[in-house]
Amino acid sequence: MTACELVVHAPRAVTPEGVRPVTVLVGDGIILDVLDCDPAEPYDFEGTRRRFPGSREIVLADDEVLIPGLVDSHVHVNEPGRTEWEGFASATRAAALGGVTTIVDMPLNSVPPTTTVEGLAAKRAAAEGRVAVDVGFWGGAVPENSVPGATGVLEALHASGVYGFKAFLSPSGVAEFGHLSPEQLRTAAEALAGFGGRLIVHAEDPAVLDAAPPAAGRDYAAFLASRPEEAEHEAIALVIETARRTGVVAHVLHLSSAGALPLIARAREEGVPLTVETCPHYLVLEAEAIPAGDTRFKCCPPIRGRANRDLLWRALADGLIDCVVSDHSPSTPDLKDLDTGDFGTAWGGVSGLQVGFPAVWTEARRRGVPLEDVVRWMSSGPARVAGVAGKGALARGCDADFAVVAPEAPVRVEARGLAHRNPVSAYDGLELYGRVRRTFLRGGEIVAGVAAGRLLERG
Repeated sequence: MTACELVVHAPRAVTPEGVRPVTVLVGDGIILDVLDCDPAEPYDFEGTRRRFPGSREIVLADDEVLIPGLVDSHVHVNEPGRTEWEGFASATRAAALGGVTTIVDMPLNSVPPTTTVEGLAAKRAAAEGRVAVDVGFWGGAVPENSVPGATGVLEALHASGVYGFKAFLSPSGVAEFGHLSPEQLRTAAEALAGFGGRLIVHAEDPAVLDAAPPAAGRDYAAFLASRPEEAEHEAIALVIETARRTGVVAHVLHLSSAGALPLIARAREEGVPLTVETCPHYLVLEAEAIPAGDTRFKCCPPIRGRANRDLLWRALADGLIDCVVSDHSPSTPDLKDLDTGDFGTAWGGVSGLQVGFPAVWTEARRRGVPLEDVVRWMSSGPARVAGVAGKGALARGCDADFAVVAPEAPVRVEARGLAHRNPVSAYDGLELYGRVRRTFLRGGEIVAGVAAGRLLERG
């Protein structure tokens, strides 16, 4: 029987059964049990010590809540090859400070990309011994491995432990990660369905983008017009039809346009194997408030208007959107063209890994959305969608990953104070709520400079 090494007494904890007072028992990095406790009774230190001799004890303060470690399944770490944009040490440190204990790294923006077994090996070698939280990896479906006769590369990557395969339907922004034609998407999907792989898709239609007015200059409205909602709608329709015809488990990345929700709802009703994510910047920020030339806010698909944002919140409440993840996509400051403010030439990506939880919780709090919903969207939701086992819940048998948060404690975001490699963030200057005070990985508190994370494999 595993010995209890850590006892955590939480007058409030977010569990699968709801918010309740619990005592969490941890041994060998696993949650041994989650016991009900009486919040009206003083904590029995002596009784606990007699029952679990030699165990370490933690008692949360009255303003604190114990939550499961958050899972962020959409993070661009960029190492190796573009480590000046972000790297495993800085990204995982930022994750830990934000209550995130597991990330899944995207296959592009690193050189080489994770589109071959060799590319995965290079990625794992770069991460080994440098991660503060646990890290898994997505593979990539690109033209080179998504044509007849070449899909064995995808199956080999799957056997090597990636959680699924990302595909772009429009240009990705980097030359080494090409986008798929509808025929190539179908070929990749058929292969993935054959060996049980998961297909995750950046869904924007290139023909619609090409027909839109080009993005140029400092006007955000002009940039928004260059990435119309119809681009998402057409691409998502293609993903749905591909999943319907092939049986592949498909996932729509970073949903921005609420106009696609009826398509998604009908597909779900028909039994199409489809999941959907959105991101903090689509839930917290709004097009109407983006200043001219402030390219920190540029991302693709774009941040849309206030009414669109309200509909995304409703879809989350209704369960139509499965999870909220950061799409942390940083770059060096020069690539954001902050000096010219040109939305046409600036790199598209929002850096938000460290501040995703307080950002979403602050907006949820304003809307009367309970904390447990936010935690579910950002922990068990992405863990389920990505297939990361043993993560995202305060439950017996799960990894003892959790965070101590103070929901009513204020947080002022200062980009220069974040652990991200570069001090550029669309959240800079925001006054938020929800301070993350401590983060634990397999029962051990994450300490700055300590690389206690592990590299994960699917299954």
